[in-house]
Amino acid sequence: MKTIKKLLIIFSIIIFSSCEREEYELGTLVNPSNLTVSAELQGQDADNPFGDGSGLVTLTAIASDAITYKFIINEVEFLEPSGVFTRQFSNLGTNTYEVQVIASGTAGLTTESVITVEVLYSYQPPADLVESLLTGNWRVMAEADGHIGVHDAASFHDGVNTFPEWYSAPAFQQSNTGMYDDRIVFFEDGTAEFFTQGSIFGNALALENDFTGNQGLTPNQFGEHQFYPADDFTFSWSISEGDDGYLHLNFTGNGFTGNYVGGNHQYVITYRNSDSSELYLKTIGLDTNAWYAKITNQE
Repeated sequence: MKTIKKLLIIFSIIIFSSCEREEYELGTLVNPSNLTVSAELQGQDADNPFGDGSGLVTLTAIASDAITYKFIINEVEFLEPSGVFTRQFSNLGTNTYEVQVIASGTAGLTTESVITVEVLYSYQPPADLVESLLTGNWRVMAEADGHIGVHDAASFHDGVNTFPEWYSAPAFQQSNTGMYDDRIVFFEDGTAEFFTQGSIFGNALALENDFTGNQGLTPNQFGEHQFYPADDFTFSWSISEGDDGYLHLNFTGNGFTGNYVGGNHQYVITYRNSDSSELYLKTIGLDTNAWYAKITNQE
């Protein structure tokens, strides 16, 4: 009996020892330090202090004990483990941009710095596109299927072969809104005028934030104001070539194309027909989704 008891005790010790929790150590946690950030403008020299007009800038971040780096431009984040990041800044003319750089180390410890870069972008857009924009009154192409739509931010649709999958409006579906009578006139000096005919349509929160509050209106079931009171207004426009390979139609202020969704007011031209009289556009709205619109200068 004593032998059996001894065996049970030994067996219990073995089981207890094998079930003990293993302990791990992270080692010494060190904050990234000595963060330096430099900017190299393409084509920069004594005669071209702001670069060669391409808008391309290579940012290089170096820090001791850093694992990865994050670059933040206009609230958009770009993760680059190497610390070397090339970006095209595409606002026309010479502009100053602020870039926030965050160096991350072990256990999420970070160090950050901010750098400003002054860059020239002198892109010359296609002449036929500019000529078309300056011709006629632009409107949402209500008679076309898919004249407005929405999909995830990473999507790219051309409104001819592919359409947004979450929602794509059939022809004239939004007749009970203030969208179809809106008109945009573009001028050669880079300004444009938006004619509202008294009201506009779009995302309720974006309209309330950017225009004049809710004006006592109640959004519909989709969070939209169908007839939001608004006067005619002006804005500025430009065309740039994005690093995504597409042309961009950029608006300032509250410029938009008929369905107001807020956001960055930068419209990617995912399709244009042979004479550029029809454009299919994508923009990222306040809700961070990709919103699409088909516009035309043909009445």
